[in-house]
Amino acid sequence: MMVSKTTFMGRKTFYAPGGPLIDFEDQKLLEFFVKNLKSYLKKQHALVFHIDPYYELIERDRDGLVVEKGFNHTVAAENLQKLGFKPLKVSEQPKYLFALDLNFKNEAEMLDSFKSNTRNKINKTIKHGIKIQELKKDELGRFKKITSETSKRRGFTDKPESYYNSMYDLFGDQVKFVVATIDIDEYRESLGSSLSSLEKELENIKIEYEKVKKIENKDNQTKKKLARLENSQKPVLSAIEDAKNRLKDAEKITDKTLDLSAAMFILYGDEVIYLFSGSYEEYMKFDAQYTIQWHMLKYALKNGYKRYNFYGIQGLPDPKKKDYGVYEFKKGFGGRVIELLGSYNLPISPLYRLHNLLSKIKSLV
Repeated sequence: MMVSKTTFMGRKTFYAPGGPLIDFEDQKLLEFFVKNLKSYLKKQHALVFHIDPYYELIERDRDGLVVEKGFNHTVAAENLQKLGFKPLKVSEQPKYLFALDLNFKNEAEMLDSFKSNTRNKINKTIKHGIKIQELKKDELGRFKKITSETSKRRGFTDKPESYYNSMYDLFGDQVKFVVATIDIDEYRESLGSSLSSLEKELENIKIEYEKVKKIENKDNQTKKKLARLENSQKPVLSAIEDAKNRLKDAEKITDKTLDLSAAMFILYGDEVIYLFSGSYEEYMKFDAQYTIQWHMLKYALKNGYKRYNFYGIQGLPDPKKKDYGVYEFKKGFGGRVIELLGSYNLPISPLYRLHNLLSKIKSLV
């Protein structure tokens, strides 16, 4: 599949999104295909043919490290360049993705594979009563409101609401817009119950601690138990403080229900793709994105999808990079880094060089 548009002196740029679908390591097949494709494109007054194949280059693990004895498809990139394809340094499509292969027997096994911090946050959001709602077309304004606020905060250009409406119309049941919501009354009740349980737990620890403390001539086992009881108070005290602060903040909220976070997903082939998302800054402490991801991961597993695609990350994982936190969030759900073949241009017309030169001059002005 190709799309085209006139870009320079009546010449067209042709683009094969995610394609072409071919074995890039079969040099003879690729040669035959490209030769005939170029012949076709010249007749169509093409300037250039642009590709960004959904084709893995090198096998990597969740940390972005090359897997020892894993697959290596660099010959595919070499074959393309031998045929005149020029690799692009900058592309609209990400070269690196993060994805989770859904080879789990059930939800419990999948949840157990997540990092402990991710599991804890999922369980906490469920405990606090965060719910997921799938939006209908006439409700997409709620989604747009969240992404608009997020784009201003994080400095990126948001899509217009008409784009989301068009996606809804074009993809139908293959696109999902979901919003995480919370009932504040239920939330306060949950916090109150948690606080009571935590205070009772702390009281029991203190009673036991004082009992052990009074023992004379303590042996090593008793001393260890005393230290363990003393240390066990710290996380409970921290949880009590957190619950009190959350209750205090909740008392200031006058709305009965709140939209906290939202995300857009595309169901494509055997994948669920996490495409866009946003959260209100003042409600980030609810960790609602964890609820959204868990909801869609369960949906993907239940409906037989083979891969959950968290989509793009900014290059290979690097703690110094601006968006490293986004990668850390995705990594908490397991998965691995996927390095794709990259984006390439195949010049068709001699005018391509002129167009390229003028584009570079324009960027410098």
